[in-house]
Amino acid sequence: MSDLNQQLLNFNQNQNFNYDDFYVSNSNYFAFKLIETWPKWEKNIVNIYGEKYSGKSHLAEIFKQKYKALKFTENQLNDKLFKSLKLHENLILENFKNNIDEKLIYSLFNLVDQDNKYLIINSNIPLTKMSFKLSDLSSRAKNCILAEIKAPDDDLIFALILKNFSDMQIKIEKRLIDYIVKRIDRSYRKISNFIYKVDEISLKKKKSINLKIIKNLL
Repeated sequence: MSDLNQQLLNFNQNQNFNYDDFYVSNSNYFAFKLIETWPKWEKNIVNIYGEKYSGKSHLAEIFKQKYKALKFTENQLNDKLFKSLKLHENLILENFKNNIDEKLIYSLFNLVDQDNKYLIINSNIPLTKMSFKLSDLSSRAKNCILAEIKAPDDDLIFALILKNFSDMQIKIEKRLIDYIVKRIDRSYRKISNFIYKVDEISLKKKKSINLKIIKNLL
């Protein structure tokens, strides 16, 4: 397993989005490499998609800090923002759900193409599975680089649990983490909920977490 001091992702409420705190595994390698290899992309628009808590925002923040990108949400898209977009080469549309006028998104795509900009769109599902009413937008969405963050593998789950327990000063034996990894659902949301509940129990009981507590939580 990779050095845990280098690339770890966490679920803490006060999330740390530093480069060195992102853990790279098979689950997120392709999306991470896209961030690393900018601007050598085959297309100017990248859609990073995956489950909530999977690290999309973390990657977006790394891209923002590394390449001075402008980050915004769909409800911020208006004429005033479009003027600001023209001043930046790299753009990030965070947590896109297609809950606004599709003409604005289409205009964003056109701006990226015409001015040779680069755009990252983060979403829970891929753009190709969104029900766009504008046929032109639907066609354009299919011409993006799709980067899925897949369900976490064993290495990533181990790293997430170890790092978060360490940050919360929760003492736990390695064999118990191995036990959790083999039995917990391969879901970022479920892992996040599990870590939150362990922290809650640890604070109440003021003692180390044991196998009985873990079995009950799982």
